[in-house]
Amino acid sequence: MVDGPRMTLQTILVLKLMLSDPAKRRFGLELCAQTGQPSGTIYPILARLEHFGWIERHKEPAAEHLAEGRRARYYYTLTDEGAVRASAALERAERSRGHAAKPRSVTS
Repeated sequence: MVDGPRMTLQTILVLKLMLSDPAKRRFGLELCAQTGQPSGTIYPILARLEHFGWIERHKEPAAEHLAEGRRARYYYTLTDEGAVRASAALERAERSRGHAAKPRSVTS
């Protein structure tokens, strides 16, 4: 049973950014700019994280975007459970990368 998204490098970048300030609401293009990833990469990651319940998506109130003369944004925030699961998943990914980076001993 899968209890979370696949931990690709791009997913790790998004989660690290989200965990840097778990209560902060972020919109998709902000995440693109801050991670250096294109929207075609970020939005599918956000959809997967939302599917697993790690983040919540909220449409901004009309007063905010109308006052600025732009379209409405969707903001993403980590759920409490998502923050816990994301932290654990990042730790596992780091341990896994550490094992992969270590040279294996060769016995003759």
